[in-house]
Amino acid sequence: MANNAEEIKEFLRTRRDALRPSQAGLTNYPGRRVPGLRREEVAMLAGVSVDYYTRLEQGRLTSASERVILSIAEALQLPQAETQYLRDLLRPRPQRARGPAPRRQARPELLRLLDGMHCQPAYILDTRHEVLASNALLDALLTPFNRRDAEDRNLLRWMLLDPAARELFLDWTEITFQVVGALRVEVARNPHDARTAALVDELTTASPEFRTWWAEHTVIPQTWGTMRFDHPVVGRLDITYEVLTLPSDPDQVLPVFTGKTETDLDKLRILASWNTQHTQHTQPVPTGGRAGTPASGDTHWRSPEAHTQGRRNTNHQHRAPPPWPPGDAVCR
Repeated sequence: MANNAEEIKEFLRTRRDALRPSQAGLTNYPGRRVPGLRREEVAMLAGVSVDYYTRLEQGRLTSASERVILSIAEALQLPQAETQYLRDLLRPRPQRARGPAPRRQARPELLRLLDGMHCQPAYILDTRHEVLASNALLDALLTPFNRRDAEDRNLLRWMLLDPAARELFLDWTEITFQVVGALRVEVARNPHDARTAALVDELTTASPEFRTWWAEHTVIPQTWGTMRFDHPVVGRLDITYEVLTLPSDPDQVLPVFTGKTETDLDKLRILASWNTQHTQHTQPVPTGGRAGTPASGDTHWRSPEAHTQGRRNTNHQHRAPPPWPPGDAVCR
């Protein structure tokens, strides 16, 4: 991952290249050799010297006053999220001690909150998109994060590198692009974080999509939105989500999902019931084992990945979910 000076350089350059003179109220005279603004034009619009802006864009300056930051953001017509990103780049948090930061954990109170949300998929993410905890319905909706090794619970890695994720999200490109943009926010806030740097390096090597999107320096904060799924158990499912901030845990967020329509809410209830039936076929975890492993000889247990594989082998024909009686539903 590039250092902070390189991030500043690339971000300002890409935003300057993207802004046309006509958008900034300047004359686009014939023979112009660059489609975007020149450095001297940005400097003029921001009310700073050409030398100052040039040194800033070249990464020779890595800090600026709030007034200068806002002037440059206005000159480049940055939206609010990108203005905050520029502020984070030029006024980052104090550098942490070298070496990997300690792995973050969710508070026990939040874990109990997750466990009580039977009808709403939810999980706790840190700023690197590590899934610190998830409830049973989230695992049934996406993938069983709670049964993965601690080093293999990164949401973005799963979305980019697991073929099942590409089949699950009907708008995989758009949704994954947004998650990449959210990771950009963390890079600006903590440019020296070793774990984030390692994740960026890994995904840059392993995923051509990530490599392309990361070079665009797009910033997309996590807030709210919609997702469409082609789920192996309930078929087409549309959900809305809200990303809740946790004031006492500023490096963690709580995304909560719900059905977009009554039909989607019914499908989440069916998925919850399916998950309850499904987990009844699991055995207690032996010492040193992992939760959710199938009992010996159990032919009824199938992981979400297995359902997805079965879907690929049947030309995407969904099986109807078992008709559990209403009394068996875990939520209403």
